[in-house]
Amino acid sequence: MNGLLMRAVVFAYSEMGAMGLETLLALGADVPLVATHPDDPDEKAWFRSVGALAEEAGIPVFRSKGARAPGLLEAVRDARPDFLFSFYYRRLVPEEILRLAPRGAYNLHGSLLPAFRGRAPVNWAILQGATETGVTLHVMDTEVDHGDIVAQGRVAIERRETASTLSRKLVDAGRALLLDAIPRLARGEITFTPQDHGKATIFGGRKPEDGRIDWRLGAVEIDRLIRAVTDPWPGAFGFLGPRKFILWEAFPEQGTGSLRPGTLRVDRRERKILVETGEGLLRLGRVQIEGEEAGSAWEMLRGRIEEGGLLT
Repeated sequence: MNGLLMRAVVFAYSEMGAMGLETLLALGADVPLVATHPDDPDEKAWFRSVGALAEEAGIPVFRSKGARAPGLLEAVRDARPDFLFSFYYRRLVPEEILRLAPRGAYNLHGSLLPAFRGRAPVNWAILQGATETGVTLHVMDTEVDHGDIVAQGRVAIERRETASTLSRKLVDAGRALLLDAIPRLARGEITFTPQDHGKATIFGGRKPEDGRIDWRLGAVEIDRLIRAVTDPWPGAFGFLGPRKFILWEAFPEQGTGSLRPGTLRVDRRERKILVETGEGLLRLGRVQIEGEEAGSAWEMLRGRIEEGGLLT
């Protein structure tokens, strides 16, 4: 598809950012500038580099940690955009830059706004036990995920969904949404829907240390945490003695425990390792002891723990 009458500066990062840029180019948009973050060699990235994708397309790239970096305002002004898009850019874009796009600035967010505003909406949706989420293209203003809705796409959250599988589903939903909405934006055919701010839920960013497991929580809640931060995220963890113990996969089991939360139980007949929680038992699946390779809990732990051992 060629000839989309749109000149757009793109702020983008992560796989959603790569998809958004790719989709604009496929629609024939003129993209004179891409703003992105420096690729972090310490980040376990499962996504493509937006900067590399832009450079392959011959588009100038402005790399910075945030949208207030010296020179970025001038670079956007010199690009003379009609539109501005943000696709998973990790910082708020200031008002003085938003004003440089006379036909509007729009953000693609990974939830059904006004639910799950803010950072890490995929992880929070799983943590909160949501059964549905989606993507929202909305008007950008000076508040987080606050502006009028342009379009939304819904995605079911399956029972064993992880942040990784859900993220990929949202990228697909985002592509379908943009392919439909962007040409209508270019033609001026969009009807904007105000958000119901009274129904907004707002969540902050998450750090690796937020994956520390509180064994007093129920098995279902701990399972949600594990699925929300499993590989390629840093993982949910506790400690086995002095060593960090990462849980990449686990399963709530029927039955109730009666021992101290964190107590390990070894079921040799069924070849499984369970842990007591504040409500129910959790069967350990794929685990890792810091400094060792990950593997099945039964193979890794059956010869090195005793019944009644404790995870903290």
